[in-house]
Amino acid sequence: MRIDLHTHSNVSDGTDSPTALVRRAQELGVNVVALCDHDTFDGIGEAEEAGRRFGVAVLPGIEISTHVGQREVHLLGYGADPWSRPLRSALTALRASRTERVPQMLAKLAQLGVGVSLADVEKQAVHASSVGRPHIADALVAAGFVTNRDEAFARYLDESAPAFVPRRSLDLGEAIDLVHAAHGACIIAHPWIRASREVLSPQLFAELASEHGLEGIEVDHPDQDQETRAMLFDLGGRLGFVRTGSSDYHGTGKTDHDIGCETSRPSALRELARRIRDRGGSLGGVEQIMPRL
Repeated sequence: MRIDLHTHSNVSDGTDSPTALVRRAQELGVNVVALCDHDTFDGIGEAEEAGRRFGVAVLPGIEISTHVGQREVHLLGYGADPWSRPLRSALTALRASRTERVPQMLAKLAQLGVGVSLADVEKQAVHASSVGRPHIADALVAAGFVTNRDEAFARYLDESAPAFVPRRSLDLGEAIDLVHAAHGACIIAHPWIRASREVLSPQLFAELASEHGLEGIEVDHPDQDQETRAMLFDLGGRLGFVRTGSSDYHGTGKTDHDIGCETSRPSALRELARRIRDRGGSLGGVEQIMPRL
């Protein structure tokens, strides 16, 4: 069984609709897929309906913008109630922060002689719950200023680039608690890529497990090398973490991240499902395939 527990649709910063994403999973022989759009659950219903049509089990998920100190960390939540008022309120504020900074970033780009309008950006975000940097990047590609999203981020939009504007995020421990209060389980996404490695120490992982009940970490990810994966796998084993693998699929928004390029072991999904159930959360389409795991 092939299991991919981290993908994105055009409801956030992917390029496939939730339906097209699930169909892509079917075409590639992926049996289970989790939709984890940034700071929104809005694509889950469509994805689950597509999963029923195409025979792909869809686990409901989300990727939440968090921080440790000044560093950005991404948290994957699985099985949470999308109508939980505290979580929903926090996510609404995060999405608003994404959208509110766009005019400031466009002004900085204009000062650099890179002219794209808000209307140009909104064309790229027509299905998204909020407008963000990936949509600005897509507008820059469409206008011919860069060749792809990676170049747009490297030249203009990354944290160290000239058009960057910070946005709101949640404290990591607070976000874990919000997901748990909504009956979900938590996995830290790609914990040792880029600057997040500077703050996500083994000691902090242990504290997050003991003080906040963190369930696991994403080990197998396209942007983590084999040495990093081996260290995370061993660390996760010592801490009793669920250790997952995922593509972090964004359609054409990320290269070399096709669905199923990295996968989770069935045993990892079984344990994650158990922990979601223990918190009273929803397994979505995964409920139907549990006897086969």
